[in-house]
Amino acid sequence: MAGKTIAYRQIDGRGGGYLALLALLALLVLTGLGAAWTMEHEGHHITGMTNQIVWGVPHVFAVFLIVAASGALNVASIASVFGRTAYKPLSRLSGLLAVALLIGGLGVLVLDLGRPDRLIVAMTTYNFKSIFAWNIYLYTGFMAVVAVYLWMQMERRMNRYTAAAGWVAFLWRLTLTTGTGSIFGFLVAREAYDSAVMAPLFIAMSFSFGLAAFLLVLMAVSAGTGRPLGVRLLTRMARLLAVFIGAVLYFTAIQHLTGLYAAEHAGVERFLLTGGGTVTALFWLGQVALGGLVPLAILLLPGCGPRGIALASVLVILGGLAQVYVIIIGGQAWPLVLFPGMQASSSFMDGAVASYTPSLPEIALGLGGIAFALLAVMLAVKILPFLPETLADAAVDPHHAGREPAKT
Repeated sequence: MAGKTIAYRQIDGRGGGYLALLALLALLVLTGLGAAWTMEHEGHHITGMTNQIVWGVPHVFAVFLIVAASGALNVASIASVFGRTAYKPLSRLSGLLAVALLIGGLGVLVLDLGRPDRLIVAMTTYNFKSIFAWNIYLYTGFMAVVAVYLWMQMERRMNRYTAAAGWVAFLWRLTLTTGTGSIFGFLVAREAYDSAVMAPLFIAMSFSFGLAAFLLVLMAVSAGTGRPLGVRLLTRMARLLAVFIGAVLYFTAIQHLTGLYAAEHAGVERFLLTGGGTVTALFWLGQVALGGLVPLAILLLPGCGPRGIALASVLVILGGLAQVYVIIIGGQAWPLVLFPGMQASSSFMDGAVASYTPSLPEIALGLGGIAFALLAVMLAVKILPFLPETLADAAVDPHHAGREPAKT
């Protein structure tokens, strides 16, 4: 029952399926590294990026992973901060996935710089008027805080400090996601970014993307290792995911309604919502429909089971990638207003909407970052006891008392 001590153990990791998965993930990581080397060696002219679109698909993957990393800590925060004991057995996996996703995202970000060695300059020379300088501390601090949080969970002598560490991790993750959203919100030169709603929007996105990723990893690991996974516990997290999806849709609506209301942003809003071609299609079909309304409907349907939850989680992730693409690529495609209230004309793309087509190396680098995060998780659960022996409802749910799982 819930009052008993939770037993954790490593996975066996000797089966053919596990080894094949490791080989596939390692291959994707090597392909991503090869793509990064190719782009650095040949130059960014082999990519779809230009002087107008300087953040391409690798940045889409990187920002998605960084945002999802914060949200992957949802489950641990629910257990430590909000005292929901049913989620406590999942706290270790939650923290592990959060760190792995962040490292994967930062890895893509660094390799997309063109000169990764220049990171040394960014780490030793700071301009504290820049939000980018703040985020260096937020990202590295997040990894350190979550590492300490995990240590306190895994070291019995430090268990009494777990709640305090959980509070620090919870507040840090909110600050981190606020900082990531503010990167765009503070860029007043870009009409699509200039909005205070970017920070709460990114927080809602992190909750949604991170929980969807956690659910998929949890279900995959449980199925692959034969660990029981209670339907009631899974259903609770699915309902929470539905709430987060609704929050993302709400803040997205506020973002664009605010833009439409402000006359100065009417042009970029028309571009994003009606005349942006691929960007517009990704917004309505990918972000709103595929990543929002459809998974929300699936999760709210009576009788939604594990397969429905898994499908909804996959759709949330695909829709999340589409949303980040619309924010990053769509925001750059709209021309800069160099002199507000005046007309500027030259032969260098002034007033012209930029085009962008991602190249294969860019996509390979982004997928390599996702593969690295998953590879790190798969190796960690084999080396250290991150997973409980059982997640059956009777073992983790104090309100179960032997009852049949409730239908959703």
